[in-house]
Order: sequence, then structure tokens, then C-alpha cells
Amino acid sequence: MNGEGIRILIVEDDPGLRFTMTDALEGKGFAATGVDNGVEAIRRLDGEAFDVVVTDLRLPGKNGMEVLRAARGKSSPPSVVVMTGYGSVESAVAAMKSGAEDYLTKPFPVEALLLLLDKILRFRTLERENRELKRRILSASRFEELIGRSKPMRDVFDLVSTVAGTDATVLLLGDSGTGKELVARALHRRGKRKDGPFLALNCSAIPESLFEAEIFGYEKGAFTGADRRRAGKIEQADGGTLFFDEVAEVPVSAQAKLLRVLEERSFTRLGGSEAVHVDLRVISATNRKDMKALVDEGRFRTDLFYRLNVFEIRMPALRDRREDIPLLVEHFIERLGGGRRVSEKAMALLMDHTFPGNVRELWNVMERASILCGEGTIGPEHLPPEFLGPRTSPVAIPLPEEILPLKEAVRRFEAAYIEKALEVAGGSKARAADLLQIGRKALWERMKR
Repeated sequence: MNGEGIRILIVEDDPGLRFTMTDALEGKGFAATGVDNGVEAIRRLDGEAFDVVVTDLRLPGKNGMEVLRAARGKSSPPSVVVMTGYGSVESAVAAMKSGAEDYLTKPFPVEALLLLLDKILRFRTLERENRELKRRILSASRFEELIGRSKPMRDVFDLVSTVAGTDATVLLLGDSGTGKELVARALHRRGKRKDGPFLALNCSAIPESLFEAEIFGYEKGAFTGADRRRAGKIEQADGGTLFFDEVAEVPVSAQAKLLRVLEERSFTRLGGSEAVHVDLRVISATNRKDMKALVDEGRFRTDLFYRLNVFEIRMPALRDRREDIPLLVEHFIERLGGGRRVSEKAMALLMDHTFPGNVRELWNVMERASILCGEGTIGPEHLPPEFLGPRTSPVAIPLPEEILPLKEAVRRFEAAYIEKALEVAGGSKARAADLLQIGRKALWERMKR
């Protein structure tokens, strides 16, 4: 094992053991630093970077758990190994639950420490390579601010690339939370007017009585309280892109004026008579599944619909591109920081969820889970209750008239309980195993019995 470039902090108040450890490590090429108390160890951790900390749990000043917390609190935390006496294994287990990599029970040969360090450093190398691989995959799956490598998302990327450099008006269709505004921003950044402003307007958030004033602006004296001229959103977006989110909510009274903007790139402020000309691109979006139904009902002008729908892009729901969920999870963890990871069971639950709120819901779930888990591993217990399946009452097992051997009674209960878990999981053995918190192989063996 070559320890060149690896910095190790030894925290041990026994001078003989401390010297033996640091001497052996230096003999293998490690840069080993030895201190005899927790206060000095924490001071060193505050000012220096270490790859591994090996600390006794019982120390003068501050104990090993406090040293562990200080190490774990660093932005790039070192691996921590705790040392404990023969009768204090419970303390070492508690330390591992708090983030320690492993423990050594005193007395131990130096070779045991070297083997453990070799294992830890190999694992750290694999972790670093894994992070780099994930970063490359994520980078290759990124299109502007959009993440995905599924076919539905690749189709979206292709359409955006095709239409971005044109002047075509684009209509984005899709459920709430699918990323329609991100696509609109990508179209703007790749378009001819990328150096101009990008204005996003949520049409459903503007009261109908204020809609025209907000969009077209007004002249001084146009109505009570109009004490000065005010430019509307269309004028503010001149030279750039105006994004109408929830365009189906545009009041009927304003639709004819909006049609004129699309046809002539001109409009008139409220209370004014002068035509104002603008050079802008209009992108709109709606979560309505059938805009044509609004047209047929007379709630949306036919000519305006076709002016908006020159080039249509449909955003897929997250349930239709499940293979992108791990990529999005990695992206969100990176944004949230803290060096967290997601357990296999938690990822399986995320993959099984239907996500009615789409990518926005996934972001909220990951933000909540990151708060609950701190800087550790996100597990099923950190996900919202609905991810863990419906809550069920305990299975009622009818008691036999005669008293059976306990082993047979347990077997009958286990069989009935597994049947109930499979029922709750919709027949999915993988989901049932997660609900029962046992491995799939263990579930299969029990089912065979």
C-alpha cells in the first residue's frame, strides 16, 4: 500500500500507541499527524485538510464523538475510524451510525490498521470515480437546464434545437411541473434574441380587470390612478422573448389585441392612440390537455390558437420517462449540496412513484429528504408517507382451536403476512420486499417455504 499524498490525523492520548501508529504509517509513506486530545484534533481539523481521522473515543477535553462530528461537518469530510476498548463495542457502533467508516477494538496489531486504511482508501477512490462517472453522465444528459436521456426528452431536445433559431411562435403543452418554462428559456438562449430580455408571465395569476393594463401598458390618465405612462410586458420584452404561461387563461376580451401583436408586432397602450411596434418572440404554454376544446366552446379564439400553435412541443410527464429519475435525483442532490447519496430502497420507491406533480414534485421530495437526513444517506424513512405504500392494519390471524407448536404458528403468521404485503404491493415482489424491509432473495426463500 502506497500512502503518498494521503494525510492522516491520529487522535490518541496513549503516547506509546500514538507513536507506534504514526511511525508505522510514515513508514508506508503516509503523512501522519498525532495529537493527544480532542480539542487539539478539532483545532487541526478546522485549519487543515485530512483524508482520514483515526480517533480514540475516550479522550481528554473533547471526546471522540465530538471529533467525529467536527470531521463530518467539513465541506469535504475525511473518513473517520474510531478506536475503542474491548468492552465498549456499543459505543463504536453508535459512532458508525453517526458517520464513522469503521472501528478498531484495542488492543490491535498495526497490520489491522493498515488493512483497514487500505480498504477505506480503495473505497474512497471508487467513490470518487463513481462521482466523476455520474458527473459525466449527467453532463451528457443535460440540455441547457433540462435533464434527461430518455427518448421522450431527446425528442424535446431535437425539437428545441430545430426551432430555436427561427422566428416561429412556439406552443408548449404538458402537465404542471414538467419544465415548460425551462424549455422556453432554452429557446430564448438559443435564439436570435438571446441578448434581449426574457419575460415570463403567468396569465392565471393576473386578475381579468388588470390583464390589459399589465400586458399592453397604459398612458397617463387612461383610468383613475394612472398618474403616469407605464410600459406593459409586451413593450418591456421588446428585442427579446415574452413567455405566456397558462395562455389558456387569457381573457376573451384581450385575445383580439394579443392576436394583433402576433400578426403585426404592434399594439396600442390603454388610453393611447399611437401604435407601438415591437420586435419580440412569443412563446406560450398551457397544461390544458385539449386546447381545441376551449376553442370549440368559444372560450378561446380559433385564429389566436393557430397563431400561437405554429410549432408545438409536448412535454412528457415524469411517469413517462422514469429512466430519467436517477439523473434528476443526482442533479438535485448536487444542487442541494452536502455530499448525500440515496439508498437503493429509497431509489426503488422513487422509481415506483407516479409523480402527479412531475419534476417539480421530485424536487420538493428531494429537498424534504435532504433536510430530514442531514448529511447522511437518504433512505425510505426520509421520503413522504405516500411513498411507503398504504398504511395497513395488522393482519388478523385466526387462532386455531388447538395450541400449535410455536414454530408452526409463526410459519402460518409469516405466510399470511407475506400474502398481505404482496396484496398491498400489487403483486410486485420487489415492492413487497421493500415494505417488509427484507431482501428480495430472503422474500423468495420464505415464499418457497
